[in-house]
Amino acid sequence: MRRFVTGETVVRRDVYRSGRVWSEQALRVLADTGEALVTACAPGAEARWPALYAKARDHGDRSVRTEAFDALATGRWELAAAVWQETDLLLFKPPAAWFSINAFFVPDSAGGRRLRNWYINFEHPTRRTEAGFDTFDLALDLIVTPDLTHWEWKDEDEYAQVRRLGIVSDAEHQAVDDARAQVTAMLADRNGIFALAGRWAAWTWEPAWPTPRLPRPTAAPRRVAPECG
Repeated sequence: MRRFVTGETVVRRDVYRSGRVWSEQALRVLADTGEALVTACAPGAEARWPALYAKARDHGDRSVRTEAFDALATGRWELAAAVWQETDLLLFKPPAAWFSINAFFVPDSAGGRRLRNWYINFEHPTRRTEAGFDTFDLALDLIVTPDLTHWEWKDEDEYAQVRRLGIVSDAEHQAVDDARAQVTAMLADRNGIFALAGRWAAWTWEPAWPTPRLPRPTAAPRRVAPECG
């Protein structure tokens, strides 16, 4: 599979084991190396989310997220068109890792952008496609402070739920446990992508780039806030 070119639009998709798409998001390529595919987006980037998941975000009702996972387990869900909001997102996807490393940037008092937090999303390794890459979000996350000195686990209750529902298999659970240890070691030792954390903390979205769009039209997009802890 070819490498992607800097500035190119790619699509990150969450694809369940049934082959159905759970979500998709348009991103802009910053770099494509053996270490990681590095992509980004800014407010306005196109996405599609499970309709129940989007409803939960719109209303701040986590109980609807429970319904969304129930729908995933039964294979009955609808997708809703959406646009990314509020944060600039920088996303590192190491090809064989059971996680991605995300950085969220928000406006600062000087009119620029500042790194709000790092966010490790536990998910399937990369499966390259002609349009981008496929993975699958496994519901567990780790939130890390900008200076990498403190971190806390997020959504462990939802991870337990998807385990009970069979969405995450025993083999996937073992892979997640191994990935947890790998990520915390990377943070403690400041290696891998975190060896360049200071450089990436100064990253800014290239304003000349057009907003990333999905490769097909999305009618009447809903505005939903990004997952950001």
